[in-house]
Amino acid sequence: MPKHNADIAIIFEEIADLLEIQGANPFRIRAYRNAARVVGELSQEVSQLLEKGDDLTRLPGIGNDLASKIKEIVVSGYCGLLERLHAELPPAITELLKIPGLGPKRVKALYHDLDVQTVEQLYRAARDGRIRAVPGFGEKTENNILQAIEAHTHQSQRFKLAVAAQYAEALQKFLLAIPGAAQVTLAGSYRRMRETVGDLDILIVASTSSPVVQRFTTYDEVVEILSAGATRASVMLKCGLQVDLRVVKEESYGAALHYFTGSRAHNIAIRRIAQKKGLKINEYGVFRNNIRIAGKSEASVYAAVGLPYIPPELRENRGEIVIAKTGQLPRLVEQTDLRGDLHAHTKATDGHNTLREMALAGLSHGFEYLAITEHSRRLVFTHGLDPLRLMQQCDEIDQLNAELKGITLLKSIEVDILEDGNLDLPDSALARLDLVVGAVHSNFNLSRARQTERILRAMQHRYFTLLAHPTGRLLQRRAPYDVDMLRIIREARKRGCFLELNAHPERLDLLDTHCQMAKEEGVLVSINSDAHSIYDFSNLRFGIGQARRGWLEKQDVLNSRSLKQLRLLINRTMS
Repeated sequence: MPKHNADIAIIFEEIADLLEIQGANPFRIRAYRNAARVVGELSQEVSQLLEKGDDLTRLPGIGNDLASKIKEIVVSGYCGLLERLHAELPPAITELLKIPGLGPKRVKALYHDLDVQTVEQLYRAARDGRIRAVPGFGEKTENNILQAIEAHTHQSQRFKLAVAAQYAEALQKFLLAIPGAAQVTLAGSYRRMRETVGDLDILIVASTSSPVVQRFTTYDEVVEILSAGATRASVMLKCGLQVDLRVVKEESYGAALHYFTGSRAHNIAIRRIAQKKGLKINEYGVFRNNIRIAGKSEASVYAAVGLPYIPPELRENRGEIVIAKTGQLPRLVEQTDLRGDLHAHTKATDGHNTLREMALAGLSHGFEYLAITEHSRRLVFTHGLDPLRLMQQCDEIDQLNAELKGITLLKSIEVDILEDGNLDLPDSALARLDLVVGAVHSNFNLSRARQTERILRAMQHRYFTLLAHPTGRLLQRRAPYDVDMLRIIREARKRGCFLELNAHPERLDLLDTHCQMAKEEGVLVSINSDAHSIYDFSNLRFGIGQARRGWLEKQDVLNSRSLKQLRLLINRTMS
């Protein structure tokens, strides 16, 4: 039975895809896509909202019909509309949508023109040169489809971190309620806060009489038991996520946690250090001459080889061991270090809440300040602001700031960086703002040189403050555009402006390696939610994880500053 927001979002996305292949009303299609996004990004499970009796129509974009379908899915695990659509179309046609570059419109054309219904049929049509004859395709597109099919065939399924979190945290809660389960820890790449997760590793300290393995294998989201023994089991969840469980003794817990957290390269490097000291490290402990000398805690494992504790997010064998030997490991940023958020939207453009609602939500998250950064006029589909509407919003913010206590709204804009590097709004509009957030939303396929020069020129603008989602990627949907990030970072240092780490689960952009690069070059990074509703501030935890993977400390983060300190930095940039 689907219980998680991600399950419901997948169903609504599939409905939208099938409706689009059928050629249904665009507004109806958009309603399901919007609902999928709203539910998928919601920090609280809708099943919990239903249990409390909350009215789902209070969620943005969710009317009575969609609310009833959500309830139908949660209660029955079934969506009648989806089943009817499946009956009306070939059963395997949605598999075509998993091929990069094939959206519903192209799938519709291939289905109607070539009767392509499966990935295998698609491959044969591309190989035989039949796709290029379909209007809107051509030889280049046909070759791209061939390459995408081959890459897709060899690609293992991975889940975005925020999606994996829904399944992982629900399962952790379930396991903790089992009698005799004293400790339940999520390990592996999930604990290292990788952007995507291939599977879940769970460690449990439990009494010998605990029925933890049996309860785990009968968890209601398990679709297949891959293996099961006295102290370990592997299962496949209905969503396609594999979960491996290990029951360990308390005296081995730290060693097992270290072993199953990884990364593999980090663990190998630690074992080599141990070997030079005449020690052996495995998942059961640290041994000298078959006598366990450490392993109850992870700190004891590291101490046994002469190292301080290394945080999980750093364990990628990218220099953390060398730095640890010098005693100079960074004190990584924590979410409690954030004093505000410099990227948020309201109903004025494509957000779902009012200025006041966003301000109060920010206050409830402990923010001292919140920048309102609507889209600019070029993004017509978001109802982007022109200069007149921007000035009107500035007046509204000034009025609201006079009433609010405890939080200050900052006047800003997420202004489009045009292809030539100019900004989408004139200086006369930007001059009134507290900060200007620049973003690339188009022309992603420019050459490396042209894309880099485009952004550099924008950053040289007198009012430019912050570069939003600097590589433009969307996880598993759009690759980063080709840009010389070192030149971008050095220009930011030269100009005194800043880079964003966008915490939206679809982005997590800056990359962790670019965070490290910014730190080394002395460029501050702002960890922002890109919130489009009052619920989205919860996504900051994923941005914090990415920042920690990038070695960022509190002093490396722009929005760890107080409002007074922030204004000094921003005013220096815009002067």
